[in-house]
Amino acid sequence: MSKPTPAPAPQLSVVILAAGEGKRMKSRLPKVLQPLAGRPLLAHVLDTAGALSPASIRIVYGHGGEQVRAAFSDATLSWVRQAEQLGTGHALQQAVPEIPDADTVLVLYGDVPLLRAETLERLTAIAGAGELALLTMEPEHPAGYGRIVRDPAGTVARIVEQKDASAEELRIGECNTGILAAPAGRLKAWLASLRNDNAQREYYLTDVIGLAVRSGVTVTPVRLADPIEALGVNDKEQLAQLEALCRRNAARSLMREGVTIVDPARLDVRGKVTHGQDVCIDVNVVLEGRVRLGDRVRIGPGCVIRDSRIGDDTELFAHCVLDGATIGAGARIGPYSRIRPTTELADGVHIGNFVEVKNSLLGAESKANHLSYVGDAEVGAHVNIGAGTIIANYDGANKHRTHIGDKAHTGSNSVLVAPITVGEGATIAAGSTVTREVPAGKLTIARARQTTIEGWRRPVKPKKK
Repeated sequence: MSKPTPAPAPQLSVVILAAGEGKRMKSRLPKVLQPLAGRPLLAHVLDTAGALSPASIRIVYGHGGEQVRAAFSDATLSWVRQAEQLGTGHALQQAVPEIPDADTVLVLYGDVPLLRAETLERLTAIAGAGELALLTMEPEHPAGYGRIVRDPAGTVARIVEQKDASAEELRIGECNTGILAAPAGRLKAWLASLRNDNAQREYYLTDVIGLAVRSGVTVTPVRLADPIEALGVNDKEQLAQLEALCRRNAARSLMREGVTIVDPARLDVRGKVTHGQDVCIDVNVVLEGRVRLGDRVRIGPGCVIRDSRIGDDTELFAHCVLDGATIGAGARIGPYSRIRPTTELADGVHIGNFVEVKNSLLGAESKANHLSYVGDAEVGAHVNIGAGTIIANYDGANKHRTHIGDKAHTGSNSVLVAPITVGEGATIAAGSTVTREVPAGKLTIARARQTTIEGWRRPVKPKKK
């Protein structure tokens, strides 16, 4: 006699409701693609959902759907279109048919980006035991939120939306966040029973709470200690408020880890920052993408660092821009320097004011201290790039490489026309424009002989009558 096939173990299925148009944003960009800390709102929600290791993530999309799908091409996501915007209950109805009845469903929103995975784990644990878990909060200003109505015994009985609430119900301080978790089979039955006889003529997901109570299922509220976690975004003002919260949270996290931040309110972290010990960051600094800061790195005011690695004991002076760069130990950069993608600066390199370096390698202890451009070049060690030196690497169609040997010097206001090789220990005289190979260990001069024209007079404009 064969043994019965065991029921599949319950898994977590996440549904993210992201179909709202977001009219109050007054933008052609869908609301869930509005940027927060340098990334779309929906990206933050997906990161949190992914931290729960769900079996599936379904995104219900509508307005601007193709833009949203194009921004998130991860093949592990499932996309569900809500053709008509008939409410949150209707949106969830579109997503649940393919979810196994044994699963736990967690409902999130594409415009609620600050939720923590630890909070959601509490909800899913309750739902995994067969109950409906509901995330609630007590905001300082509850206007606009649905209220949690409890029976005389203090048990959750239902949720009433703001527009449908009585004067007495509007005095309730406990509010619905919209975030819930429930067993999939039961949730499907409740969704099938939703009605739209309300002020908005919509199918409210909140009505599921009353249906669960009437069916004898326990509704367990999980109250947030900090309502900020459940804040959503409906307009640009709220988006700016959340941006400020992200700045605050990121700065606090870095300071707890030992980073010195001169003014936490004036640091923008728009990505992931890793760091060593005794790092110091001055005011108005922006860190984007993946940034790695070594021990004792000092970042001056007004710097922007994107997808870059900075070695131990390196200092960035004021108003530098680094993008896709790798900086060695003990380097000095700036002020007002720009280091562009695929640039690598070795240990002890000095890049000074108004110097731009792009797609180049600079060897140890080399210097370009003033008003220079180094592009598509391989520069050896102990090279001195004189003030005003330009590497002319672009002919209008192609980029050409320049090779500069160790201990070479370029005089002020030199132009090196690529492709070109400058030998080891070579010196290029100030004001030279070199177009051919510069021999090692020699002085090369490439400029017209100075001439004075006797009797020459500068033209004079006629006086106005």
